[in-house]
Amino acid sequence: MSDNPRSGFFFALSAYLIWGTLPLFWKLTEHLDPVEVTAHRAFWSLPIAVIVCFALRRTGDMLPALKSPRKVATLFLTSCLVSFNWGVFIWAITVERVLDTALAYYINPLISVLLGYVFLGERFSRLQFAAITIATAAVVMLTFVGGQFPLVSLALALTFGLYGLIRKTVDVGPTQGFLIEILLIFPIVAGFIGWKFASGTSVVLESPDSFWLMILAGPATATPLILFSVGAKRLRLSTIGLMQFLVPTMIFLIGVYLFKEPMRDVQLAAFVMIWIALVLYAISIFHPQNKERAKEKPSSALTDDGQ
Repeated sequence: MSDNPRSGFFFALSAYLIWGTLPLFWKLTEHLDPVEVTAHRAFWSLPIAVIVCFALRRTGDMLPALKSPRKVATLFLTSCLVSFNWGVFIWAITVERVLDTALAYYINPLISVLLGYVFLGERFSRLQFAAITIATAAVVMLTFVGGQFPLVSLALALTFGLYGLIRKTVDVGPTQGFLIEILLIFPIVAGFIGWKFASGTSVVLESPDSFWLMILAGPATATPLILFSVGAKRLRLSTIGLMQFLVPTMIFLIGVYLFKEPMRDVQLAAFVMIWIALVLYAISIFHPQNKERAKEKPSSALTDDGQ
């Protein structure tokens, strides 16, 4: 690879460390409306994305994309999916469902494999099939033994899995694509924020702390995405595939040890099953056939949700 994989590793690691600690930031917004917080997250991401795209001179493929109605429609759909994902994540953090979000991002790689099979005709390896079977069994156990369908976890995993699947169909770079997605949804979020402000119910009117939290929501969203997009281009897919497990692990530890969320026996059993499934998935990445396929092939697509 022409790019330095060592620098790529540190760029990607920085992104994952930020994503893994974001629950601490979103927890500060638990007294605020999660819908408006999500709107501010998109609103304040725009200036960051604009500055970075122009600074890195990565705007060349934006105009062709904006001239294509199909690409615009596709990117609007992905912007809606990722916005919904953001909103569910923020809501889950503020109502003490952190462990559900950790489970979601453990499941996400397996969901992506399943979506690839259904929509792209990709074939399972035996290890991947075993991993998906075990993960499915964990979901069934949570539903029938635990008495609660893991709706939050599956909503997060499916929306970001679909985001990644659809995003692959548009030939525009990750940083540029993120900017276009924000631009497309910006009139909606700006209108909503303006209406809340005009009606006197905006969260930014509650206190100076709320105002600054909303402004910081933009950098908290855009910065790790940009760091990841730079790092991922310099790393192999297998490296990215393994590094992504750092985020749900950090979220899991934050939920258990910092937020003190209760862990039921059935939840612990489900997590253990998911961890076993992920070990099989990780082994499948380094299977001789898959390893050869990914050899010296840098990742060019966003593979994390950027909570």
